[in-house]
Amino acid sequence: MLNRRGALAAFVTGLWASSLARGAKAETLPMPDPTEIIELWPAGPPGGDKVTAVEAIVERGDPKSLRDRALTHTRKPTLVVFRPKTPNGAAVMLIPGGGYERVVLDKEGYETARWLADRGYTCFVLFYRLPGDGWAPGPDVPLQDAQRGLRLIRSRAPALGVNPDRVAVMGFSAGGHVAASLTTRFAAKVYQRIDAADDLSARPSLSALIYPVITMDPASMHGGSRQQLLGAHPTPEQIALYSPERQIGADLPPVFLLHAADDKAVPVENSLMMFSALKARAIPTEMHIFEEGGHGFGLRFVTGKPVAAWPGLFETFAKRHGV
Repeated sequence: MLNRRGALAAFVTGLWASSLARGAKAETLPMPDPTEIIELWPAGPPGGDKVTAVEAIVERGDPKSLRDRALTHTRKPTLVVFRPKTPNGAAVMLIPGGGYERVVLDKEGYETARWLADRGYTCFVLFYRLPGDGWAPGPDVPLQDAQRGLRLIRSRAPALGVNPDRVAVMGFSAGGHVAASLTTRFAAKVYQRIDAADDLSARPSLSALIYPVITMDPASMHGGSRQQLLGAHPTPEQIALYSPERQIGADLPPVFLLHAADDKAVPVENSLMMFSALKARAIPTEMHIFEEGGHGFGLRFVTGKPVAAWPGLFETFAKRHGV
């Protein structure tokens, strides 16, 4: 099996070649994938002795015939880098969703990264490990990768043209749960120090939670994400620890929340509960609930709907808070 970088490059090269052979117009060709990749764990991720799952990229298909790839069974967590032509000094670590069963590449990762890079943000798409694959740290596996990823961005900030005090995180769906966990548990000791990067703070400068999975409470949970993260019968202590709305400290960064009221996958109550918990602790927060949009809209399924305004709303919020 090709490694991930080789697989992505081969996929894109083949697609371009076949399109050119058919005489396709240049504007219809897919954009090539970025080639700058940062591995999170140089000696291998912790707790993988019993992991046997095979990492793969799958094409899921899309009603608009757009690419919709996903990475399954992540074995080598990475950050894929999108450098802007004109950097503004800020960075965003993007954490795509996938119900803790996969990590979406295009819809919530690369497309959003390109939009932000066009506006000056240096972007990093995080491909994180999945708790159901047998990693020893269990439900802390995605948080390990998120903490390590943000620390690595800060450690390389000068070379990347990034201000280490202007590093945001943006998570979608189950990736929103990873981002919310990082936002609330950035100081939790979930892995052993590897190098000097781990001496840096994992606290995001700002957090954006997009139609996020938040609570593990059965009343409003996303059942699939909870099953993958905690199993069929989590303890009350596990439910509390892995429900970010119940882990709000006084030193959290500003938080931007976005949801559609007609979301049938992740109930809108997830964002409502998070907003209320943040407000109760006087954490700067802004929430946008749109009447329609469903789940998983990203930038792809917003045309002609009020929810299409969300990227600009995020950008305004981020700039107002220095990111």
